[in-house]
Amino acid sequence: MTKTKKLMIPAVIIIITVIITQIIMKNPPKSNRGKGPVSAPMTVETLTLKLEAYQVMLTSFGTVKPRTQSKLVAQASGQINEVSPQFRDGAFFEKGDVLLSLDDRDHQAEVKINQSSLMSAKQGLLEEQARAERALVDWQRLGDGKTPSALVLRKPQLAAAQAKVLSAQARLEKAQLVLERSKIIAPYAGRILKKHVDLGQVVNNNTQLADIYAVDYVEIRLPINNRDLDLLVLPEEYRQSNKVSVEADALSGTFPDTLSAPYHDTKVTLNSTLIGKQSWQGRIVRTEGAIDANSHQLYIIAQIDDPYEVNNTRTSPVKIGQYVTAEITGKVIENALVIPNSAIYQGSYVYIVEDSPKGSVLKRQEVTIRWQNQQDALISKGLAFGQQLVLTPLGQVSSGTPVKIANDVTRQNSGISSVSSSANSSTNTRANIRPNTRPNTGNNKSRGRQARIEKRAQELGITVSELKARGKKAHGKKARLAEGK
Repeated sequence: MTKTKKLMIPAVIIIITVIITQIIMKNPPKSNRGKGPVSAPMTVETLTLKLEAYQVMLTSFGTVKPRTQSKLVAQASGQINEVSPQFRDGAFFEKGDVLLSLDDRDHQAEVKINQSSLMSAKQGLLEEQARAERALVDWQRLGDGKTPSALVLRKPQLAAAQAKVLSAQARLEKAQLVLERSKIIAPYAGRILKKHVDLGQVVNNNTQLADIYAVDYVEIRLPINNRDLDLLVLPEEYRQSNKVSVEADALSGTFPDTLSAPYHDTKVTLNSTLIGKQSWQGRIVRTEGAIDANSHQLYIIAQIDDPYEVNNTRTSPVKIGQYVTAEITGKVIENALVIPNSAIYQGSYVYIVEDSPKGSVLKRQEVTIRWQNQQDALISKGLAFGQQLVLTPLGQVSSGTPVKIANDVTRQNSGISSVSSSANSSTNTRANIRPNTRPNTGNNKSRGRQARIEKRAQELGITVSELKARGKKAHGKKARLAEGK
């Protein structure tokens, strides 16, 4: 009996252990912790995309060059005995002004010598004419009706006398021309760039006196990016006609049907900060006939008319060689889809808001940019009219993230912005996009807190929902530690 009890006791213990194990496995312990809070969707501001007429403004740069630049040289020799007040660096002069006067006494003497030579030649011609007439009379009296030879009638001697007169006349005219050239006269209205001689200096023929340039207008050579050529009206020239306005569409290659189309100047505003803020209004007058070999770009020529007139200057007249930036009025793009550059990420994609069964969600959308400046971008592919573009700065957010639209921003647009003809109108013609972020009085604190949360999430590279979840989790840990204490 004792042996039987010894065998049953372990068996009973094993059976009880198995039963308890089965009960525990079928009834696992349950956690008393509650489920995590549902993350709130992030709040974003959006812009409803609309089609509009957009005035393209292209930018370029260049240096100011004169229309005509020349080297003023002497065409006579002599000592400079008179200098005009206009003959100095930077001074203006008009066409026909006497800039320098040379000592002309030698030239006057040369004129008188040639005048006497001419008078002697004329006297010889008269004598020879008288001899020829006398020879003709003598032949008629003694020639027995025969035809006289040219030598008998002294025709060769008469021709020689006439040649001497012509030679003397030519030498006199040349001496008079040298005398006139002893006064250096301005060939056109211009300005002295640099003078090389001064009072008392002796100059010879072909001595360089000064560097001068014309002031009726100046030119600026402006490079244009090849991708922007189809956005600009290019003035071209043809053999069969005068200047015509050609809208050279690089994509379609279309040109006007007739070569007699009217020529319209493209407006350009030229700015400089050399001496304060300066601005000039100009126009594009021509296109160069070849692509630049170094930059492989096409250059256009801008012209400023009367740059030294008082009404056309800003603080200081334009300087030759001055660096300027150009704002060129391009084409008006009809039905353009324009978005702010701040909404574009890495230059290739944007975020839009789409409706889903669960509400509004984010979607990453690839876009193709046709043209952009510092503020706006023209989208040619990827977006459509009526879509909701996200303006709120976001980090790396995946598509499908739930969002809440705070307010829909309306893009400010008054149609085609006009370009002012005044010299001060150098600002961009597009209205800046200003999200309507003015808070209500009762929501200042909540909106400020929301902005700080979104900024912190962007710094950490996570979504606002993930940041709020982390905060609640940390708050729960602090509460449990407090209960344990």
